[in-house]
Amino acid sequence: MTTTAPTPTASSTSSAPTTALNASRTTATAIRVLAQLRHDPRTIAMLIVLPSLLLLLLRYVFDGSARTFDGIGASLLGIFPLITMFLVTSIATLRERTSGTLERLLAMPLGKGDLIAGYALAFGILAIIQSALATALAVWLLGLDVTGSPWLLLLVALLDALLGTALGLFVSAFASSEFQAVQFMPAVIFPQLLLCGLFTPRSNMHPVLEAISDVLPMSYAVDGMNEVLTHTDITATFVRDTLIVAICALLVLTLGAATLRRRTQ
Repeated sequence: MTTTAPTPTASSTSSAPTTALNASRTTATAIRVLAQLRHDPRTIAMLIVLPSLLLLLLRYVFDGSARTFDGIGASLLGIFPLITMFLVTSIATLRERTSGTLERLLAMPLGKGDLIAGYALAFGILAIIQSALATALAVWLLGLDVTGSPWLLLLVALLDALLGTALGLFVSAFASSEFQAVQFMPAVIFPQLLLCGLFTPRSNMHPVLEAISDVLPMSYAVDGMNEVLTHTDITATFVRDTLIVAICALLVLTLGAATLRRRTQ
């Protein structure tokens, strides 16, 4: 007796997600995420306003020592957006996972790359607004003394925010609750914060810690900000630092797409 292989039905072929990155699907995903965020004013306020408020607080903490603010203000201008984007992105993405939204989207002809790129685009738009507001506040209202161009500060702050977005998308795959997502902050962000050179030059650290700091992206974010702080022109070190931060963001986004999967089959 001969058997024939079953032919795929329309429903089975349409349920398999496509793999090619498509601009229209990516844009549609970004628009959907932004529409959801529009109904969450507290999240919007945290994303856009919180880094500026923290910089304002820091400026008047060092009210009697403007030079201290100049020394660490540029570094924190890159660190604050990274932290806030990481926290909000990881929680927002986890909500979509636990609510079943991602499950339904992955059942559609929507590639994993489209989904991750759409989230990155949506939060990237917010990161542009966040970084521009924080940079303008620090330079023109709080008097941050910058030797280089403020536009270069904005560039590094934006890359840092995008890196935070990528890290948040990535770690959300390993959390099953919002509490677990928050728990990733001490594991992912705090070591980078301690070793990035904010509190002491990395060259003054124990050699083992200095070697670890050399592979952490936040170290290059701080180094890039310091290059703008002390040099009038674009230096080779600045180009290297910004490229490393950008490459790390793209790498983590790729890993995020690789870990994106349906929980049910």
